[in-house]
Amino acid sequence: MAIESVGRPQQRLRDCPGFVSAWAASTISDFGSYVTTLAIQVLIVLTLHEGATGVGLVSSARWAPYLLFGLVAGVLVDRSRRRPLLVTTDLSRGLLLIAVPVLAVTHHLSLLLLMLFMALFGLMSLLNDAASQAFLPRLVPAHLLTAANARLDQSSAVAQTSGPALAGGLVSLLTAPWAVLVDAVSYLVSGLLLVRVRVPEPASRPVSAHGVTSEAVQGLRWVYGHVTLRPLAVTTHGWFFCSAIVGAVLPTFALRTLGLSPFGLGLTVAAGGGGGLLGSIAATRLGARFGAGRVVIVCRALTGVSWALMASSTAQWAGWVLFAAGQALLGLSMGAENANEMGYRQAVTPDALQGRMNAVMRSINRAVIVVGAPAGGILGDAVGDRSVLWGASGGFLLVAVVLALSPFRSAGLDDLGR
Repeated sequence: MAIESVGRPQQRLRDCPGFVSAWAASTISDFGSYVTTLAIQVLIVLTLHEGATGVGLVSSARWAPYLLFGLVAGVLVDRSRRRPLLVTTDLSRGLLLIAVPVLAVTHHLSLLLLMLFMALFGLMSLLNDAASQAFLPRLVPAHLLTAANARLDQSSAVAQTSGPALAGGLVSLLTAPWAVLVDAVSYLVSGLLLVRVRVPEPASRPVSAHGVTSEAVQGLRWVYGHVTLRPLAVTTHGWFFCSAIVGAVLPTFALRTLGLSPFGLGLTVAAGGGGGLLGSIAATRLGARFGAGRVVIVCRALTGVSWALMASSTAQWAGWVLFAAGQALLGLSMGAENANEMGYRQAVTPDALQGRMNAVMRSINRAVIVVGAPAGGILGDAVGDRSVLWGASGGFLLVAVVLALSPFRSAGLDDLGR
C-alpha cells in the first residue's frame, strides 16, 4: 500500500510527492545504461577480440550477484529505508563505471577484469533493483501503479531510442571504454536527484542471520504459493533464459554475420526504443480493457515473433530493415507488457513483502542469465548465431503458451487483496 499524504485521494501521478524526481532519476540512469550496454558489447567483440562466448561470460558475471545474494537483498530492502539505499547504490555504480576507462588508459583491461568489474556493478544493481521496485508503491497509490510503471517505461523507451544511436557515435568517436563515462555521470546525477525525494518511510530494523533465512523463505512462499504470481514467476524465468541466450549471440550476429557497424547496430537497436515507447503509451489502456494477464501473454508471443524476424535478416539493406523491424516489435511487446506485469505484481503484494517479492523474481530471473548467457555464447560459436536465434524464438512462444494455460490469463487489478 502506498504511503499517501493527508487530504483528497491522489488521482494523478503529478499529485504524488516525490514521483517526478524519482521518474527523472530513473530516466537519466536508463539513458546512460543503454549507452553502456552497447559500449560493453562492442568493447568485448572489437577491442578485446572475443567471440560470443566472451559476451556470455561477461553477461554471466554481471548477473551472478542475483544468484548468490538475491534473496538476502530482498530481506535487507524490506528491513531498510528504501530511499537512502537507492541513493547509495546509484552513487556507487557511478564510481564503479569510471573503472573501465581507467583500466583502458593503463592498458590493464582484460576479459577477466571486465568480468570482475561487472560482478561488483551487478551487486549494486541487485540492491538498487529490489529497492526501486519496492519504493514505487510508497510513492503512488495502488490504482496508479500501472500508470506509474508505464511512465517509467516510456522514459526508458525514449532512452533506448536515442541511447544506442548515441552510444554507436560515441564508440566510433571516443572508443568503447570512454563511452562508458556517460553512464557513470548518469548514475551520479540520478543519485543526487533521489536525495530530493521526501516520503515517509518506516525506520530500518536490524535482522539476525536466522531472521534472514526465515524472512527469505516467507518471500519465496508468497511468490510461489500465490495462484497467479506462481505461473507468472516460473514462465518469466523461462523468458529470461531465452533472452540470455539471444543476448549472448546478438552482438556477433549483428556485427559479423549482418556486417553492421557499431553505429548501425545502435540505430537498429534504437528502433526497439521506438517500439517500446508506443507499447508503454498503450499499456495502461490495454491493461484496463483486456486485463493484465491477457496483455502479458500476447506480448510474450510477439516477443517470439520478433526474434524470428531478426533470425531471418541478412547482410544487405533489406535484411538490416528486417532486423530493425524485429527490434521494433520486440520493444513494442516489452513496452506494453512490463507496466501491466509490474503494476499487477506490486498491487497484489503487501508493502512488508515488496522487497522480497521483487528480489525473489528478479534474482532468479537474473540467475538464469548466469546459466543462459554462457550457454548461448557456446552454442552460438558451435552451431551458428542464426540457429540459436531460431531456437530461442521457439522458446519464447512456448513460454507464452504455458502462461496462457495457467490461471494468470484472467489476472487483473481486481485481484488486489487476494
